[in-house]
Amino acid sequence: MEAPSGKINRPAGPRYIQRQGTHMTRAEEVHLIELATAGDRAAAAAFIKCHQQSLYAYILRISGRPEVAEDIVQEAFVRALTHLDRFDTRFRFSTWIFTIAKRLYVNAAQRHKPTYSTDLVGAARSVTGNPLAPAAAAEEAGNLRDALQEALLGLPEDQREVVVLFHQLDWPISVIAQHMDMPEGTVKSHLHRGRRRLRELLESCEERATVIEEALE
Repeated sequence: MEAPSGKINRPAGPRYIQRQGTHMTRAEEVHLIELATAGDRAAAAAFIKCHQQSLYAYILRISGRPEVAEDIVQEAFVRALTHLDRFDTRFRFSTWIFTIAKRLYVNAAQRHKPTYSTDLVGAARSVTGNPLAPAAAAEEAGNLRDALQEALLGLPEDQREVVVLFHQLDWPISVIAQHMDMPEGTVKSHLHRGRRRLRELLESCEERATVIEEALE
């Protein structure tokens, strides 16, 4: 099928496509996949609307760069929707699209390592400027996000990804283990060490330490 652009934002028609921002049931997801595979662009748009915010947040948190996150998300949707006929419906679409995006990010990071590995903390401060990122309700909220982003960028990559998937996206340990291709015990270890390291990174600032404690409750 012809894959639509990852920037589709037009209203969908059928009622089940209007469940933007909610979790689809497995049956709804399979039905939409069948429609999208057959060329239904509204069904394809529904997948984009349902997953683009969480996918963008995931890539942004692990990369620290809004422009990288936007490019990766768009390319991930193009690839997923182009090859939707290969999707195994025994699994969830969210896990598949996140895996595609992670591979794209890793490949891009390897090609542009000097760019991706410098000034990450500075880039993190501009996350609210991207139209895909949630708008700051107030300056204080923006400062709290900056503090968390800076701390996350101080974690090893695996720890950072586990913390983001578990705390920000509410993925269960079993799904994170499947996504990252590692035993559940290893995921739990990364989560424990990541939490501890975040606290260590922020312990010098009482205000930021309070932020991270609240985030990890």
